[in-house]
Amino acid sequence: MKVYMPDREWPEHYRAVLDELAKVTDPITGGDILDSGVVAGLEVSDETLKIWLNFESHAEYNITGASAIAYSKIIGDIMEHFALIRFQNVYIYDLKNNPVGIFENRKRHKIEGITQKEV
Repeated sequence: MKVYMPDREWPEHYRAVLDELAKVTDPITGGDILDSGVVAGLEVSDETLKIWLNFESHAEYNITGASAIAYSKIIGDIMEHFALIRFQNVYIYDLKNNPVGIFENRKRHKIEGITQKEV
């Protein structure tokens, strides 16, 4: 995982992801999730995106009320921007490395597995 810092030099494949993340709005601040500090870290590979969000999913103040709704919307928006569109696998974690959003294109993996066995 690379810790997200706005002024950091990012490789090109990370830059494309960051540009897209800047389009995701934080419902609490009204700004994007990069400027509001929601994104803590990320890892980008050819088919997999992993994002760590700056909250603890099991903390009482995050599982009730407006915070829970806001984080749920952010997770859904990230999935909408990246799952199947840019990446076959998208994983979203909280700060304690608990998965809070998972998308895996299992169908593609099954098809690849069959193709590899037949060849």
